[in-house]
Amino acid sequence: MILYNSSCKIIVKKWAGEKILRLLIVEDEKQMCDTVARSLYAAGYEVDTCYDGAEALECILAENYDLIVLDLNLPGMDGMDLLKELRKENEETKVLILSARGQIADKVEGLDAGANDYMEKPFHLQELEARIRSLTRRKFVQKDVCLESGGIKFDTIKREAYANGTLVSLTRKENGILEYLLLHLGRPVSQEELIEHVWDASMDSFSGSIRVHMSSLRRKLRAVLGYDPILNKVGEGYQIREESDR
Repeated sequence: MILYNSSCKIIVKKWAGEKILRLLIVEDEKQMCDTVARSLYAAGYEVDTCYDGAEALECILAENYDLIVLDLNLPGMDGMDLLKELRKENEETKVLILSARGQIADKVEGLDAGANDYMEKPFHLQELEARIRSLTRRKFVQKDVCLESGGIKFDTIKREAYANGTLVSLTRKENGILEYLLLHLGRPVSQEELIEHVWDASMDSFSGSIRVHMSSLRRKLRAVLGYDPILNKVGEGYQIREESDR
């Protein structure tokens, strides 16, 4: 679904049950701005766009963004000044400068002003998307010591898994997979999501490694529980089996 408002063009993609990362693209070249926005929208982000620095500052002060892609040569307000104003109020939002200014002095100034990354124009969309993924990747934080579902229990401090009270010897990756699935009970977790959070996105999504680890984890748990506690929902991902599914 694509929505527009009169001030900032807003491209919205809704996924049920997921928090979508919200990005702002600030670029005065309309065609380039729209191309980047469409590409990021297709990648699953919620995207706002602004073609003017002063207008962008209004959007930034009014809305909460996870990341801002910022050009420097802007009408209304220079991008570097906009960044400095942002950092007076907000140290959390990630900023990726995307600019034709390619001198080392420009890069140093931008990073010193609070940018998290700096890309030179011309650029490749694939690299831009990769840098955005890197900047917005969030490690899950678990406050509870123990995670439980049915006969499965995982101690997040000791890094130990139990099935029906019996300690199950798991590898580090198997522990990571089980922990992440228990953290996201009630919904399927895709292979790509597991790779991003358990493998830190360093593995090829087409690799069979994750399937090997998943198969081993399921086999070990099944040997103690007497049933396979992990569902493989075709086209959706893996999910801890609920009581009603057994």
